[in-house]
Amino acid sequence: MVYPRVSLYALMLAAAGIPLYIHLPRFASVELGIALGTIGTVLLVIRLIDLVQDPLIGWAIDRWSGGQSLFALAAATGLAIGFPLLFMLRPGPHVVAELVAVLILLFSAYSLGTILLYGRSATLAARPDPHALMTLAAYREGGMLGGVVIAAIAPSLLFGMGASGQGYPAFGVLLGAIAIIGAVLTRPIWRRKPVIGEGLSLSGMARAGALRLLAIALVNSLPVAVTSTLFLFFVEDRLDLPGKAGPLLVLFFLSAGLCVPVWTRASHRLGPRKTLLIAMPLAIMGFVGAAFLAPGNLFGFALICIASGAALGADMVILPAMFSVALTAAGLNASTAFGIWSFAGKLGLALAAFAVLPLLGQSGFVPGQPNSPEALATLNIAYAAVPCILKLFAIGMVLALPSREQRL
Repeated sequence: MVYPRVSLYALMLAAAGIPLYIHLPRFASVELGIALGTIGTVLLVIRLIDLVQDPLIGWAIDRWSGGQSLFALAAATGLAIGFPLLFMLRPGPHVVAELVAVLILLFSAYSLGTILLYGRSATLAARPDPHALMTLAAYREGGMLGGVVIAAIAPSLLFGMGASGQGYPAFGVLLGAIAIIGAVLTRPIWRRKPVIGEGLSLSGMARAGALRLLAIALVNSLPVAVTSTLFLFFVEDRLDLPGKAGPLLVLFFLSAGLCVPVWTRASHRLGPRKTLLIAMPLAIMGFVGAAFLAPGNLFGFALICIASGAALGADMVILPAMFSVALTAAGLNASTAFGIWSFAGKLGLALAAFAVLPLLGQSGFVPGQPNSPEALATLNIAYAAVPCILKLFAIGMVLALPSREQRL
């Protein structure tokens, strides 16, 4: 029952992550009346806090290895309290300060849970070897994708059932309930004796090849960060498909989830490097296709969601598993390293928001309102062209990895 419980804890975290990275920009701009540039700045400030906080969280998990249950409970408690507070915020003179305070709580709890889950891979796996770590990663990412699907469609479903405020207040309560249930049902996995490695150092990570994988993870996170930030804007304002963002997100992440076993088997047979080089061009095809879609083309964008979702499945399962294998093989403390990994991923999201949201604001783009052709063209370039260029850089970095590698 360990792996299903790992999936459940991952589901809880992913259900929390989607609102923070996809729903938040539109909620803050439309429901709270905060300017896009201000939202981008707020997210960057939160990431600067993470710059210090995430590695410290990883260090604390390794330092007090017997406190796994307490750390897991603290993460779930922060999510259970924070989400109802977030989605019950109302416009007002102090709304930005209130938003920052709630986001610090939520991102801290999310970081704690994520770093704990990934950093304890060797503890949670059946054996601390590459094959078992890859199997654990498949269960973990499968659970995460389940949480993503729930979080993607829940606001529109709740609104359709009569919930107020576009369904967001009820959504916050739902996320709090998921956090409580997840904390209770997954308690047994945190009673396992932790596998502890040597102290972490940059030189040790470099020798293990982990620094190179960390750099790839950061660059590879940027295309998804840009599209995640702009997804709701692109669907509802550029494609003029109101009410379709939730189902399209579900399709995107279902494709990712269904492809996780495929990429896992491919990695067992071909190795992770070759598997990534097969999967990553699918994302570029999706970015290029999105740029040329006409407004109202639901079917075309659905196909793009399927292709890009399939590519995401490989990113989610293979890169963290490669990082975990490198750390475990070198006997290094994984939680501290995954604290840095967590920060790298969230830094990508913050850089994306800080770069593209002010750019959209300067072009005159206003979510949910009629926009000029110039503003929509800027949105199109930011959503489709910029991620394509960034993904090409990531592919180049994967090509530079050693061609002779251990299969996972």
